[in-house]
Amino acid sequence: MSELRFMTAGESHGPRLTAILEGLPAGLRLEKADIDKELARRQQGYGRGGRMKIETDKVEVLSGVRFQETLGGPITLQVINKDFANWNGRMAAFGEPEGESVTAARPGHADLTGVMKYDRQDVRDILERSSARETTMRVAVGAVCKAFLRELGIEVISHVTTIGGVDVDLSKIDRSKIGTDIGSELNCYDAEAEQRMKQRIDEAKAAGDTLGGIFEIIVRGLPMGLGSHIQWDRRLDARLSAAMMSIQAIKGVEIGAGFDCGRLPGSEIHDEVFVDEAGKVYRTTNRAGGLEGGMTNGEEIVLRAAMKPIPTLMTPLKSIDIKSREAVLACKERSDTCAVSAASVVGEAMTAFVIAQAICEKFGGDALADVKAALQAYNERLAKDWWLHA
Repeated sequence: MSELRFMTAGESHGPRLTAILEGLPAGLRLEKADIDKELARRQQGYGRGGRMKIETDKVEVLSGVRFQETLGGPITLQVINKDFANWNGRMAAFGEPEGESVTAARPGHADLTGVMKYDRQDVRDILERSSARETTMRVAVGAVCKAFLRELGIEVISHVTTIGGVDVDLSKIDRSKIGTDIGSELNCYDAEAEQRMKQRIDEAKAAGDTLGGIFEIIVRGLPMGLGSHIQWDRRLDARLSAAMMSIQAIKGVEIGAGFDCGRLPGSEIHDEVFVDEAGKVYRTTNRAGGLEGGMTNGEEIVLRAAMKPIPTLMTPLKSIDIKSREAVLACKERSDTCAVSAASVVGEAMTAFVIAQAICEKFGGDALADVKAALQAYNERLAKDWWLHA
């Protein structure tokens, strides 16, 4: 069985976006509607921009699936960019360039570093690929991985905890409801805080500004022992953190108690371990966020990611022109005021991929039935006789 991996391709205003997912076991039932539902979640959210009114993302599955079941080969996913009809002249693969070049780099974006690194004279050559539009295909890949994980009793969910300095009251949130549809426009489970977040977004939009925030990812139903302490690149906490940091505009990640681990004594951080009458290990706290020594410990994974405000401001910041080197105001691309809720959906997708990858590594199998059998046998061993080898 090959390693579970994926690659995306395409530009923000190109004809279409593509992803190829390789290494998923055969025999997994997929529903197109489930993938489209995740794509729709990524497009929703209070504070999103005009592009989301143009696009209605729907997936096309071009390979690797037959009669709603995976075949074990590469799965090719595509989404058409409807807006390409308005950009064909400026984004054509061949022919003479049309339209004006973008030369006013945006602070905080890939613009300036990208044109210097790749020796380009038009910022559009950089911003099209570095755009968060690319995450469309990550969400499509994540939807497939979620379907795989559901077959194993594992779910990946999220919620927004902070936007623009407005925090939820965690004591008001019923964590059992996270992941259910409560009609929130911000993927927020504190209704009062959500209203204040919306007001803050409205104020930022009126000022031509943007807002960032924090979202939390939760993974439930995991077996103990995914990941490894043996090598640095096998540690699951490191891989999850890298996956979060790979999302555009994410600038910070913490797992469990996170940075509080550097402020509190060990007696207030580490999760004490107990064994019940049936010999099952349990903890009464989860400050480790479900990960110890680079491995899952049987508790829920809890990780948070901080998203910076989007670099495209309608009241632009000071910058330079990449051709004249003169002082200018940064360019204005059509953009969002706040996209934290969308980022939380992308965070779910990337988490689902990393967990699915770890499952495939540990339990192997070219067929879903083999993965299930290996996982069941492993869980039975842990439940019955792990202490006999201590």
